[in-house]
Amino acid sequence: MTVVMTNELPAFPFDWDGTRLPAEVEALRAEPVRRVRTIAGDEAWLVSSYALCRQVLEDPRFSLKDTSAPGAPRQYALTIPPHVVNNMGNITGAGLRKAVMKAINPKAPGLEEWLRARAGALVDALVDGAAPGDLRSGFADPYSSGLHCRMLGIPEEDGPRLLRSLDVAFMNAPREIEAARLHWDRDIAYMVERLDDPATGGLMAELAALRDEPEYAHLTDEMLATVGVTLFGAGVISTAGFLTMALVSVLTRPDVRESLASGGGVVGAMDELLRVNLSIGDGLPRLALEDVHLGDVLVRAGELVLVLVEAANHDADHFPDPLVFRPERENASDHLSFGGGRHYCPATALGKRHAEIALETVLERLPGLRLAVPVEQLVWRTNFMKRLPERLPTAW
Repeated sequence: MTVVMTNELPAFPFDWDGTRLPAEVEALRAEPVRRVRTIAGDEAWLVSSYALCRQVLEDPRFSLKDTSAPGAPRQYALTIPPHVVNNMGNITGAGLRKAVMKAINPKAPGLEEWLRARAGALVDALVDGAAPGDLRSGFADPYSSGLHCRMLGIPEEDGPRLLRSLDVAFMNAPREIEAARLHWDRDIAYMVERLDDPATGGLMAELAALRDEPEYAHLTDEMLATVGVTLFGAGVISTAGFLTMALVSVLTRPDVRESLASGGGVVGAMDELLRVNLSIGDGLPRLALEDVHLGDVLVRAGELVLVLVEAANHDADHFPDPLVFRPERENASDHLSFGGGRHYCPATALGKRHAEIALETVLERLPGLRLAVPVEQLVWRTNFMKRLPERLPTAW
């Protein structure tokens, strides 16, 4: 792929094909911090080596919250209210972290049994519908949506209406779009209704009960609803995105398929699957709060920095033979697919267990699974820093 030059800077992201590492990544080895132009038309520093990516993620002088500040350079236009960008920080500041962490506990009573039953039911439905089946819309999306509905305590049948918002609500766009706000307002109104619904359980019921506690008097219904909307949206996009791309690896890489079918199985290979995962098509954005040296480059206060996780996860200086799928790597868990520092994803354990059970179910029940079209015919699209195939048509 030829990089498009915009005002003499390469346009970023480079390539949306999720079956290969962008060719430009290799050239970045000689220039691990370089200027690019974003979708929104702003300049940014693209950081690609493992050591420097980790430095940015762990250094509090690089802020996620401030990427939403008025006038800050953008990776792409905001499609959620600015204050929601720092969602977990807001949850912690409001005193809600304990309730949220309880909800995303992978060892919650009955959760594992539910995950296995739901994965099995979805595979059965695919088989009953006859091949070809779409593993994205028929498996990964409803499986992840159902998990988050259960976690929030809302009806699973309401999942599709919330799923329909995600392509717009988390769209990578060069400028703001009215539909994003319309979807956001609609979903907030839905979650507010759930707060007053006696049939609501899970996290939303716990949040609703806090309204009777004096120490939570500062929380409005909209603030509580925002927790539900953001956990569903970001959670489903992330878990369904990784699961979809793990399935892409199974379907397009014989080494991955063979490794999962033998040796330590899916559980032993999960960190390596996360390392080679290519769903994060964009960079993780941070804004420099003061002048900071990154390697040989001085990043000035107010400049945008993008952490290229996929390049860091394939940095040969940290992961020898990075293109080789090797679950037994001693440092496989060093990958940055869940971020790092204070914004390290709190749902890591849940996300891993969710994917492990799903992949085990698919491989066990569909041993002959294969793509129903040539891999070159997969159509890719992106949202919320996720690069995913529109459909994943498969036969068995």
